[in-house]
Amino acid sequence: VLDRRLADRRIYPAIDIQKTSTRKEELLMDKDELNRVYLLRNFLADMPPVEALEFLLERMKRTKNNKEFFATMAQ
Repeated sequence: VLDRRLADRRIYPAIDIQKTSTRKEELLMDKDELNRVYLLRNFLADMPPVEALEFLLERMKRTKNNKEFFATMAQ
């Protein structure tokens, strides 16, 4: 789901993380990754959409792939 507030602030992709998901995540990820995604979503759910996406993008910039990203989540 796109968010106009994010686009207005020129934060791309302008995706509202809290409203975006897929019904078949369990087919795309193994159990460990899926659990980490759920934890990440719960953490981001307490943040406003702009802050949540900025946080996520900043953390993603520090890693090369999903495996590395999820490994840094506990830090």
